[in-house]
Amino acid sequence: MVQKLDTLPETPSQTAGPYVHIGTIPTFAGLAGIYPEDLGLSPIADGAKGEIITITGSVFDGTGWALRDAMLESWQADAQGRWPGSDGADPKVGGFCRFAADKDSGEFVLRTVKPGATKGRGGTTQSPHIALWIVARGINIGLQTRLYFDDEDNAADPVLGKIELRPRVDTLIAKKTGPGAYRFDIRLQGAGETVFFDM
Repeated sequence: MVQKLDTLPETPSQTAGPYVHIGTIPTFAGLAGIYPEDLGLSPIADGAKGEIITITGSVFDGTGWALRDAMLESWQADAQGRWPGSDGADPKVGGFCRFAADKDSGEFVLRTVKPGATKGRGGTTQSPHIALWIVARGINIGLQTRLYFDDEDNAADPVLGKIELRPRVDTLIAKKTGPGAYRFDIRLQGAGETVFFDM
Protein backbone atom coordinates (compact mmCIF):
# COMPACT_ATOMS: atom_id res chain seq x y z
CA MET A 1 0.00 0.00 0.00
CA VAL A 2 1.34 3.42 -1.01
CA GLN A 3 1.42 6.11 1.66
CA LYS A 4 -0.27 9.40 0.78
CA LEU A 5 2.39 11.96 -0.04
CA ASP A 6 0.66 14.76 1.85
CA THR A 7 1.37 13.02 5.17
CA LEU A 8 5.16 13.10 4.85
CA PRO A 9 6.84 15.98 6.70
CA GLU A 10 9.51 17.98 4.94
CA THR A 11 13.06 17.07 5.94
CA PRO A 12 14.74 20.02 7.65
CA SER A 13 17.58 21.68 5.74
CA GLN A 14 21.17 21.33 6.87
CA THR A 15 23.99 23.81 6.60
CA ALA A 16 26.90 22.80 4.37
CA GLY A 17 29.55 23.32 7.03
CA PRO A 18 31.58 22.87 9.02
CA TYR A 19 32.09 19.34 7.72
CA VAL A 20 31.76 19.96 3.98
CA HIS A 21 35.52 19.69 3.44
CA ILE A 22 35.69 16.15 4.84
CA GLY A 23 33.41 14.77 2.12
CA THR A 24 34.37 16.96 -0.81
CA ILE A 25 38.05 17.84 -0.37
CA PRO A 26 39.32 15.36 2.22
CA THR A 27 43.02 16.00 1.56
CA PHE A 28 42.47 19.69 2.38
CA ALA A 29 40.72 18.57 5.58
CA GLY A 30 43.82 16.55 6.52
CA LEU A 31 42.45 13.14 5.51
CA ALA A 32 45.09 11.93 3.08
CA GLY A 33 44.84 8.64 1.22
CA ILE A 34 41.09 8.58 0.55
CA TYR A 35 41.60 9.59 -3.09
CA PRO A 36 44.86 9.97 -5.05
CA GLU A 37 43.97 13.69 -5.20
CA ASP A 38 40.90 15.75 -4.45
CA LEU A 39 38.34 16.07 -7.24
CA GLY A 40 38.61 19.35 -9.17
CA LEU A 41 42.04 20.21 -7.83
CA SER A 42 42.67 22.50 -10.84
CA PRO A 43 40.54 23.72 -13.76
CA ILE A 44 43.56 23.48 -16.08
CA ALA A 45 46.39 21.08 -16.87
CA ASP A 46 49.94 21.98 -17.88
CA GLY A 47 49.95 23.32 -21.42
CA ALA A 48 46.56 25.07 -21.30
CA LYS A 49 46.36 27.76 -23.98
CA GLY A 50 45.79 31.39 -23.04
CA GLU A 51 46.75 33.74 -20.25
CA ILE A 52 47.28 32.01 -16.92
CA ILE A 53 45.77 34.12 -14.14
CA THR A 54 45.48 33.99 -10.37
CA ILE A 55 42.34 35.17 -8.60
CA THR A 56 42.46 35.79 -4.86
CA GLY A 57 39.67 36.82 -2.56
CA SER A 58 37.68 36.11 0.56
CA VAL A 59 34.07 35.34 1.43
CA PHE A 60 32.88 37.88 4.03
CA ASP A 61 29.84 37.58 6.28
CA GLY A 62 27.61 40.50 7.27
CA THR A 63 29.97 41.58 10.05
CA GLY A 64 32.95 41.79 7.69
CA TRP A 65 34.52 38.57 9.00
CA ALA A 66 36.30 36.44 6.38
CA LEU A 67 34.86 32.91 6.51
CA ARG A 68 37.61 30.38 7.10
CA ASP A 69 35.49 27.35 6.25
CA ALA A 70 34.15 28.54 2.88
CA MET A 71 34.41 26.18 -0.08
CA LEU A 72 33.94 27.27 -3.67
CA GLU A 73 33.47 25.55 -7.01
CA SER A 74 34.18 27.24 -10.31
CA TRP A 75 33.09 26.45 -13.87
CA GLN A 76 34.41 28.20 -16.94
CA ALA A 77 35.17 28.11 -20.65
CA ASP A 78 38.66 27.99 -22.17
CA ALA A 79 40.58 30.99 -23.53
CA GLN A 80 38.61 30.84 -26.79
CA GLY A 81 35.24 30.78 -25.00
CA ARG A 82 34.63 27.09 -25.70
CA TRP A 83 33.14 24.89 -22.99
CA PRO A 84 34.94 21.66 -22.07
CA GLY A 85 33.77 18.79 -24.25
CA SER A 86 32.59 21.03 -27.10
CA ASP A 87 34.11 20.96 -30.59
CA GLY A 88 37.51 22.63 -30.67
CA ALA A 89 37.73 23.09 -26.90
CA ASP A 90 41.18 23.08 -25.33
CA PRO A 91 41.64 19.55 -23.91
CA LYS A 92 43.91 21.00 -21.20
CA VAL A 93 41.02 23.02 -19.75
CA GLY A 94 38.64 20.90 -17.68
CA GLY A 95 36.81 24.04 -16.56
CA PHE A 96 35.84 22.75 -13.10
CA CYS A 97 37.66 23.47 -9.86
CA ARG A 98 36.86 22.93 -6.19
CA PHE A 99 38.85 24.98 -3.69
CA ALA A 100 38.64 26.26 -0.13
CA ALA A 101 39.42 29.36 1.84
CA ASP A 102 42.63 29.25 3.86
CA LYS A 103 41.96 27.99 7.38
CA ASP A 104 43.89 30.86 8.97
CA SER A 105 43.32 33.90 6.73
CA GLY A 106 40.03 33.03 5.00
CA GLU A 107 41.58 33.86 1.62
CA PHE A 108 41.02 31.66 -1.42
CA VAL A 109 43.21 31.33 -4.51
CA LEU A 110 42.12 30.16 -7.96
CA ARG A 111 44.82 29.63 -10.60
CA THR A 112 43.32 29.17 -14.04
CA VAL A 113 43.30 30.37 -17.63
CA LYS A 114 41.43 33.59 -18.36
CA PRO A 115 38.25 32.53 -20.17
CA GLY A 116 37.15 33.98 -23.47
CA ALA A 117 33.73 35.37 -24.37
CA THR A 118 31.12 32.64 -24.77
CA LYS A 119 28.19 32.24 -27.13
CA GLY A 120 24.79 32.16 -25.46
CA ARG A 121 21.31 31.33 -26.63
CA GLY A 122 20.00 33.15 -29.65
CA GLY A 123 23.48 34.16 -30.77
CA THR A 124 24.16 36.45 -27.82
CA THR A 125 27.72 36.80 -26.55
CA GLN A 126 28.52 36.66 -22.85
CA SER A 127 31.57 38.52 -21.58
CA PRO A 128 34.43 36.42 -20.21
CA HIS A 129 33.30 35.12 -16.83
CA ILE A 130 33.67 32.33 -14.29
CA ALA A 131 30.62 30.84 -12.56
CA LEU A 132 31.02 30.29 -8.81
CA TRP A 133 29.16 28.20 -6.23
CA ILE A 134 29.80 29.02 -2.56
CA VAL A 135 29.07 26.98 0.56
CA ALA A 136 30.07 27.46 4.20
CA ARG A 137 28.77 27.03 7.71
CA GLY A 138 25.42 28.82 7.97
CA ILE A 139 24.64 28.72 4.24
CA ASN A 140 21.67 26.35 3.85
CA ILE A 141 21.69 26.27 0.06
CA GLY A 142 24.83 26.90 -2.01
CA LEU A 143 25.01 30.40 -3.47
CA GLN A 144 25.51 30.98 -7.19
CA THR A 145 27.31 34.01 -8.58
CA ARG A 146 29.61 35.04 -11.40
CA LEU A 147 32.99 36.70 -11.66
CA TYR A 148 33.68 39.11 -14.52
CA PHE A 149 36.91 41.03 -15.25
CA ASP A 150 37.39 44.80 -15.04
CA ASP A 151 39.75 44.82 -18.04
CA GLU A 152 37.08 43.37 -20.36
CA ASP A 153 34.17 45.10 -22.09
CA ASN A 154 31.17 43.93 -20.05
CA ALA A 155 28.68 46.51 -21.37
CA ALA A 156 26.76 44.13 -23.64
CA ASP A 157 26.74 41.07 -21.38
CA PRO A 158 23.11 39.83 -21.26
CA VAL A 159 23.32 38.59 -17.65
CA LEU A 160 24.81 41.81 -16.30
CA GLY A 161 22.24 43.71 -18.35
CA LYS A 162 19.40 42.14 -16.33
CA ILE A 163 20.62 43.59 -13.03
CA GLU A 164 18.27 46.53 -12.43
CA LEU A 165 20.23 48.17 -9.62
CA ARG A 166 23.21 49.14 -11.78
CA PRO A 167 25.64 49.96 -8.93
CA ARG A 168 25.37 46.30 -7.83
CA VAL A 169 26.96 45.12 -11.09
CA ASP A 170 30.29 46.16 -9.62
CA THR A 171 29.97 43.37 -7.01
CA LEU A 172 30.55 40.87 -9.85
CA ILE A 173 33.70 42.48 -11.25
CA ALA A 174 37.16 41.19 -10.33
CA LYS A 175 39.71 43.98 -10.10
CA LYS A 176 43.09 43.61 -11.78
CA THR A 177 45.87 43.98 -9.22
CA GLY A 178 48.89 43.19 -11.41
CA PRO A 179 49.98 41.18 -14.44
CA GLY A 180 47.78 38.07 -14.51
CA ALA A 181 46.42 38.82 -11.02
CA TYR A 182 42.88 39.72 -9.92
CA ARG A 183 41.04 40.30 -6.65
CA PHE A 184 37.43 39.19 -6.16
CA ASP A 185 35.77 39.36 -2.74
CA ILE A 186 32.34 37.90 -2.06
CA ARG A 187 30.11 39.61 0.50
CA LEU A 188 27.19 37.56 1.78
CA GLN A 189 25.16 40.49 3.12
CA GLY A 190 25.34 44.12 4.13
CA ALA A 191 27.07 46.95 2.30
CA GLY A 192 28.41 45.79 -1.07
CA GLU A 193 26.50 42.48 -0.94
CA THR A 194 27.43 40.35 -3.95
CA VAL A 195 24.73 39.66 -6.51
CA PHE A 196 23.62 36.03 -6.26
CA PHE A 197 21.56 34.18 -8.85
CA ASP A 198 18.59 31.84 -8.38
CA MET A 199 19.65 28.96 -10.61
